[in-house]
Amino acid sequence: IADKVLPYAKVGEEKFTYTEYPLAESFNVPTDLQVGRMSQPTRVEFSGVQKTGEVNDWGVDSVIPQTDIDTAERQRKANGDLYDPRLRAIEGLTDIIDLGHEVRTARLVFNANTYSPQRKIMLSGTSQLSDHENSNPLAVFDAAMGGTLVFKPNTAVFGDAAWRKVRTHPQLVKAVRGGLSGEGRITREEFAKLFELRNVLVGEGWLNTARKGQEPVLERVWGPHCAFLHITTSPATDKTVTFGYTARLGTRRSGSYQDPSIGIDGAEIVRVAEQAKELIIAPDVGYFIENIVAES
Repeated sequence: IADKVLPYAKVGEEKFTYTEYPLAESFNVPTDLQVGRMSQPTRVEFSGVQKTGEVNDWGVDSVIPQTDIDTAERQRKANGDLYDPRLRAIEGLTDIIDLGHEVRTARLVFNANTYSPQRKIMLSGTSQLSDHENSNPLAVFDAAMGGTLVFKPNTAVFGDAAWRKVRTHPQLVKAVRGGLSGEGRITREEFAKLFELRNVLVGEGWLNTARKGQEPVLERVWGPHCAFLHITTSPATDKTVTFGYTARLGTRRSGSYQDPSIGIDGAEIVRVAEQAKELIIAPDVGYFIENIVAES
């Protein structure tokens, strides 16, 4: 979900400038707005903080021995086998680049330090929405909807484990479906309609945190948290009020080159790469609910 949480914004150079606008200026009213017949209106100035960013290079290679390429070619001619080691390598490398973007995005968005002190809350014990008997999800989410500055959230972001517990909360089921029991589950679309959101995004990714050669240790990329964000779907680095975006130079690219030093017949090195930087530019249009459910 990273490309929906922090959508891509194009930049023209590796080093680029972007603008942050103080949202509090929307509430400033001059002491005297009245204008005399021959006088000049009060003048105000809207400032912008211009900052400099730089994209990072992200890339990964795969080595394909020339013997593997030759074998695949012979099998294609002999029996129509469609397996292509180059395409398989590109698919696998692309998945790795995608996962890297997902991890970096989750670590920014699901990080309490990203948010202003008044735009985050940590739940614990009976206030966590995994406690269906004692918690109050309507109050929690109403606070999130009213907790941002100027721009209301239009997107809710959940970790998968959190969403699975939230969607079965009896209070939410009753609010959407009616009835007395509160049994069942609501859909993302129903949750969005209930809280006047455009999107509900659920992060389902997993990351292997074990060192190379050890048994896999899988952890969820998106933790047991939730964020309510105002997101612009097609952001630009100038004059865009959005929680954040991913500045990217050009497009993701792939290619290959021959390396004769590998094996007897050499090898083809396949690479997938991109130049990008994940940025939070308006934390005041986001609200973070940390530990919305208890981890299980």
